[in-house]
Amino acid sequence: MENKNTILEIKNLSVSYNSGQQLTKAVNNISLKIKKGSSVGLIGESGSGKSSVLLSIMGLLKKAEISGEIFYQNKNLLDLKARKLLSYRWQKIALVFQNSLAVFNPVLTIKEQLEEVIKRHCIYSENQLEPKIDKLLGQVRLAAKWKNYYPHQLSGGMRQKVLIAMALACKPEILLVDEPTTALDPANKKEIIALLNHLKQKYNLTMLVVSHSMETIQKLSSKLITMYQGDFVEIGSTAEVIAKPEHCYTRGLLNSSPALFPYKDLWGIKSQETDQKTKGCSFYSRCPQHLEKCKEIKPKLKYTGVEHRVACNRGGIVKLLEAFNLAKTYNNQQGDQIKAVNKVNLNIRSGEILVLVGNSGSGKSSLAQLLAGIEKADQGKINFRGQEISQIKPTAQRKGVQMIFQDPFAATSDRLSVLEVILEPLTILNWKTKKQRKKKAVQLLKQLQLPTQEEFLNRACKNLSGGQRQRIAIARALITEPSLLIADEITSMLDPSIQANIIRKLKELQNQNGFSMIYITHNLALAKKIADKVYLMEKGKIIKKGSAAEIFKKTDKHQAAIYSNII
Repeated sequence: MENKNTILEIKNLSVSYNSGQQLTKAVNNISLKIKKGSSVGLIGESGSGKSSVLLSIMGLLKKAEISGEIFYQNKNLLDLKARKLLSYRWQKIALVFQNSLAVFNPVLTIKEQLEEVIKRHCIYSENQLEPKIDKLLGQVRLAAKWKNYYPHQLSGGMRQKVLIAMALACKPEILLVDEPTTALDPANKKEIIALLNHLKQKYNLTMLVVSHSMETIQKLSSKLITMYQGDFVEIGSTAEVIAKPEHCYTRGLLNSSPALFPYKDLWGIKSQETDQKTKGCSFYSRCPQHLEKCKEIKPKLKYTGVEHRVACNRGGIVKLLEAFNLAKTYNNQQGDQIKAVNKVNLNIRSGEILVLVGNSGSGKSSLAQLLAGIEKADQGKINFRGQEISQIKPTAQRKGVQMIFQDPFAATSDRLSVLEVILEPLTILNWKTKKQRKKKAVQLLKQLQLPTQEEFLNRACKNLSGGQRQRIAIARALITEPSLLIADEITSMLDPSIQANIIRKLKELQNQNGFSMIYITHNLALAKKIADKVYLMEKGKIIKKGSAAEIFKKTDKHQAAIYSNII
């Protein structure tokens, strides 16, 4: 290890398990340097390889093929014989096991189990054992009396403290922590997090923490690593990664966390389409912005900031649409000039939901029509995928931009049938055959929970309810598979029940298909449910913008009165 501050270094580590019929790779050629006294968080779905990394460091993987190097103080732990490795395990590097009764021996008391660890890994005489155990329990804030109890007689939080005490028994420098707060109630979770932070500071511990809980990772780590199918896909400071993730997978994990987004409905990352792995990006089939080349080219970790790295062939989450200094002025009937849009700057990234909030007349719909290319701006520029929209006309292409309007009755012709309305965009584009177009329309109707019988397909739109007609408008917009959907007050004319169903279905489709969405509303409560980021608009200007968590936290705690005048 070249850097003197580096206490642990992993080089090109790979781990594979042999199930008898095939070799399954759990860790894929990862490298990492951990500085002394630092705290690193490792996140990822179950099966991503997190625990395999911890067990490899500890030398506890018996039925696995391991390659690469793991250095502690210039010693490659993977080269050491079992007896020599014991002098490092627990004494230098210790593991706090995931809390479970299965970790403990049910017929031994806490005292007997702590004695077993101390006798095997530490150097203490027999008469030093009991004082040592009492001291360990005191370090983790447990009364000495609990040493005489059996594991099943302790609460989950108390058992977690015993596991921490076991790991601290031989005064290690590095603490590997595996899911320290799983299955604990909020009070115990808070206590365990506080305890680990206290111990880290008191003993200058270096920590590598694995957890599904974003709240736990946020409070226990200063550096964050995202792991997917054995690969490191994003590395950066915890604060920066949580504030602005650069990998679509990391963003999906964060968006699934109720602790980080207490307002939003929870949507997990869409499931994998196939078990077959590509030789390129492992996240290919679940990524909302993948290109065909991503099937073949495996991305490498590259810097997007001073300490921020991401493994993505597109350099991270791409900016899909950007607007610069947009302005639009209209003349009213009295001849007065009204600045509907006044020097607006806006951007939306791939797979993101931007909610534009403001009262009636604030300029939201005017801005939406500029962004969709329906109206031409008096000033400014709009880029879609890096190209000026007037040159590429994104509304007239598949995987471009589509807009759903506020009034479903005005947006769909009374005289056309359901099928004709939905198919019109593909018919204009002359996409594939008439039979294939109809098949696609029927699939969308099913997704939107509408009938697919011929009678309904041939029914004139004038014979539909408002809720049905709005869903037909959504189907029409989605049939070209847009990368960006602009939805302008699409539920404001509907009753609350139909409104809820349409919004939930639209969010479900967005989650499945990965398109970006600009959702325009004056309903702040609705915005809280779906927004990734929020722009507040008043008198044609953007007066406030930020992540949904930032905006709504400030709104709820400090600025409710101010925003109530806008909404």
